[in-house]
Amino acid sequence: MTNRPRWGINTAVSRRSVLVGLGAVGAFLAVDLGAVAYANKWIGSGETRKTFLDGFLSVYGRQLGFRKNHAKGAVTGYFDSNGSGQQLSRAAVFRQGQVPVVGRFSLAGGDPHVGDTPGTARGLGLAFGFPDSAQWRTAMLNLPVFPDNSARGFYDRLLASKVVPGTKQPDPAAMKAFLTAHPETAAAMAIIKKHPPSAGFGDSTFRGLNTFYFVNDAGVRSAVRWSLVPQQGAPPPRSGDANGLFDAVVRQLRGGPLRWRLLVTVADPGDPLTDPTLPWPDDRRSVEVGTLTLTSAATEAPGNARDINFDPLVLPDGIEPSDDPLLSARSDVYAASYRQRTGEPTSPSAVQVNEVGA
Repeated sequence: MTNRPRWGINTAVSRRSVLVGLGAVGAFLAVDLGAVAYANKWIGSGETRKTFLDGFLSVYGRQLGFRKNHAKGAVTGYFDSNGSGQQLSRAAVFRQGQVPVVGRFSLAGGDPHVGDTPGTARGLGLAFGFPDSAQWRTAMLNLPVFPDNSARGFYDRLLASKVVPGTKQPDPAAMKAFLTAHPETAAAMAIIKKHPPSAGFGDSTFRGLNTFYFVNDAGVRSAVRWSLVPQQGAPPPRSGDANGLFDAVVRQLRGGPLRWRLLVTVADPGDPLTDPTLPWPDDRRSVEVGTLTLTSAATEAPGNARDINFDPLVLPDGIEPSDDPLLSARSDVYAASYRQRTGEPTSPSAVQVNEVGA
């Protein structure tokens, strides 16, 4: 296509449109802040939402102006739809053509100044959208399954994963007790350990781990999960670089665009639809619906991904949530986190793109 727009910090997605909705991304030992609101009817009140924000404060300390989880991030791109997605969904994003995207790479954790480690769960939040029109938000992880299937499980694991100052590791006794009380997480972690992380962001496969329904023009509803499959490798982080994973992807983007194929996988009858700790069999039908292209990185600033919460329930017509309790949970606490951080003094981004050397 000619005259292809480059959607980075100066995206054509209007600020009005990107401010509609709230959200974030998830992770491994300190998963998505959002997996905690209405799940299993354990949460729902403002007081309980405060409990979770206080939990992040206890684990990560006070980080004014930053997201309470996935505090470190960078932004970027566009999406080329091939039209095949229309067989599953009537959403405008799947009509053949190009859609602007604002995105954010992130790592798990609420302390933006902690050094990058390759084993930390990586997130990619994306807002697909048209100016002044419906958007599709998705928060994805480089994990094969989500570690928890309940709000209580998430909260208990958050506290169990708190680092002990003397060892700089979680308390083994606390983690053992947590895993004994939550066998679903123990099983999920065993699956995760069989999928070691890739070298960097650029060669990571990112997955939407919750189930949604796609609805096509005929009204047919299909239970789906989706994934982004990389079309390139990635350089490893440089030794001694505190922002090694982020700096590596910034350098990689300077050398040219990065691309991922967007695959939508359709459930068979009997597949688990409300428990993201359970994977679907590898032989399920997948439809390649287009290509995500990321063109540039930019320091978080007013008007770009800094002002977006990547709430997975910001959905266009043609995409509907399943009954997975973690979906509504994420929106509720995301909103509380968003209100809190936007009411705090703004802090400089932990990743300053212009300061990344060659």
